[in-house]
Amino acid sequence: MDEAALAERYRAARRDPALAVVEGLHALKHALRFGSQILDARTPDAAALRVLSTRVAPDVADSIDRHVSSIPAELYALLAPSAHPTGVIALARRPPTDPAAALAAPGAAPAVLLERPTHHGNIGAVVRVAAAAGAAAVLTTGSHDPWHPASIRGGAGLQFALPTAGVAELPASDRPLVVVDPEGEAVGAIPPRALLVFGSERSGVSAELRERADATVAIPMRTGVSSLNLATAVAVVLYLAGAPFDRPL
Repeated sequence: MDEAALAERYRAARRDPALAVVEGLHALKHALRFGSQILDARTPDAAALRVLSTRVAPDVADSIDRHVSSIPAELYALLAPSAHPTGVIALARRPPTDPAAALAAPGAAPAVLLERPTHHGNIGAVVRVAAAAGAAAVLTTGSHDPWHPASIRGGAGLQFALPTAGVAELPASDRPLVVVDPEGEAVGAIPPRALLVFGSERSGVSAELRERADATVAIPMRTGVSSLNLATAVAVVLYLAGAPFDRPL
């Protein structure tokens, strides 16, 4: 494939809902670790990438080495306009996700719904903590795609580790709907299998979802402090909910 065609392939992939543009070694590591199909991977410095992957991802270092091809730095800059410091970019196939099925899956682990988040980096950070805490799924509403390259970068590719999807509206579910909102009761016991709803960074949870909630809880904070970063709030509530660490992802 010539350079122009390769650059166009990566540009087109950023608009393709079946594909993921994976930027950085950690994101590529997780894509491979959780079974994604890697369609293409490029680096301007294969030797440096091999040293780094052997150190930080020894379980998939050989696979990374097999998938990644070297390209000139100038071409790499076209594929990765905001180049990751680890020096690798890849195309992967997104895993199929059925949001309703993800919510219906058995087990006590909570799921997370982000209502109209406005920052791809925050979405990625939420995915990262949700994967670490063993959450059942991360769903988002609104125009910001949790599989956007910036979200994948912010999540270190952990979108591949748990069901992650954007939805037009909340799927029907038997999970208790628990809204996290400053006007709620101080967060205490979270029911098993809760669907934890977090509002946008600007406007919070909509009135519609607050009215549908089975419970509305707030994170206690020091007087005069009015908010937390979205991913921090999700982390606090997930760990208070006791998301199981031994749940297979």
